[in-house]
Amino acid sequence: MNVNYSFTLPIPSRASRRLAAGWLQLGVAALVATGLFSILLVMARTPYIKDLLPWNNFFQTAMVVHVNLSVLMWFLPCAGVIWSYNCSERHLYWGRLALYLAVIGTIIVVISPFVGSGTPLMNNYFPVIESPIFFSGMGLFGIGFALLVIRSLSTSLPLGTLEEGTTGLRVGLYAAAIAAAVALLAIIWSYFAIPDTVKYIQYYETLFWGGGHVLQFTHTLLMMVSWLWLASVSGVHHSLTPRVTGTIFGLGIVLIFVTPLIYLKYDIMSINSAVWFTRLMTAGGGVAALPLGLAIFIGLLRSGKTPATDRSALRTTLYYSIFLFAVGGLFGYLIQQSSTLTTAHYHASNGAITIAFMGLCYLLLPLLGFQKPNLRLANIQLHAFGSGQLLHALGLAWAGGYGMKRKIAGSAQTLDNIQQTMGMMLMGIGGLIAVVGGILFLIVVIRAMWIRSVHQENTGTSH
Repeated sequence: MNVNYSFTLPIPSRASRRLAAGWLQLGVAALVATGLFSILLVMARTPYIKDLLPWNNFFQTAMVVHVNLSVLMWFLPCAGVIWSYNCSERHLYWGRLALYLAVIGTIIVVISPFVGSGTPLMNNYFPVIESPIFFSGMGLFGIGFALLVIRSLSTSLPLGTLEEGTTGLRVGLYAAAIAAAVALLAIIWSYFAIPDTVKYIQYYETLFWGGGHVLQFTHTLLMMVSWLWLASVSGVHHSLTPRVTGTIFGLGIVLIFVTPLIYLKYDIMSINSAVWFTRLMTAGGGVAALPLGLAIFIGLLRSGKTPATDRSALRTTLYYSIFLFAVGGLFGYLIQQSSTLTTAHYHASNGAITIAFMGLCYLLLPLLGFQKPNLRLANIQLHAFGSGQLLHALGLAWAGGYGMKRKIAGSAQTLDNIQQTMGMMLMGIGGLIAVVGGILFLIVVIRAMWIRSVHQENTGTSH
């Protein structure tokens, strides 16, 4: 008998909802700041326009802040939303302290380029500005996230039985939290293992290399949780059972336990260490997402069109997220050398995660006490952001296939052939469309939050 399992989480206590809402507000605020920086970044890399912006050093500094805001300070607060939603009220003060530290840290990172000088270093994963102000912001945010992970592992609600769809989601949430804990431990291990003679960009590249690779498992697992949840709510029927999804999530985390073996077997400064972490992410990144995404995508195709606006927006999220993640994975396997193909890989992959979290935000807003969002406008926003990210990534891949170097802009960016020019033009067009989609997302979400705030102020009630 074919059973249609409900892969959803029950509405938690009021205190847990308020904490989850706080993380959501932090993530949205980070996106507001990201949008301001991304406009300058797209302009600084678009042919002809870039020649009007000779801000090479400013581009690098803005890029550091942009990357940290759009990845760390958007993805990790989204993790805070879902984990807090799934937690009991135990150790609530830990949760609040974690949120407060993350908020303060984010504010400091945003203002750091304007209140202190420092050299921007474009190391992978978590680029840095060598200034005490920037490091203090990142440190506070990191401590806040560590507290969030500890609380999530210790106070999450029981899994339940393997006959319930909720159990399938909770296995994914536990797996994501375990991956985050391993990532934090990897950064700490690297900190003590790096020789004192290593300085500047090599130091930060090595410091964050292992933990950064492992943290991608957390992002991917939470994206997969979002896929299951959105598919269930939007009426997408698939053949997955809680037992199967639990196994898939288990496959998605098993490889991270190779992490300590890499540290023990290879010197942290060796090429073997770097290569094995890359292999770890390459092998583990798709081992769980592939079967889950394929099952849901087939379910989407079989479900056909839906007249309901609510379901349409959520299904739009699934189409773009699954497709972008597949494109990002393909680009990852095609990488042979450092070029904008690498940039295309992580823009497509991160775009897939971002759009999954956007769709989940639309679902959770009314459950967290906010106004129901305008899902008709949300559907337009998802199409704009998804198509823009796809064009952006395709343009970067096109240019990278013809030798376009990454992490350069402004007057330092040279275009050696027509293929690079066309690719970067497509990148610029897609980037601007994605920015429009990002702005629309903020309009939809902030309007839903603002209406709730005005209602509370006028009536003196809360939801």
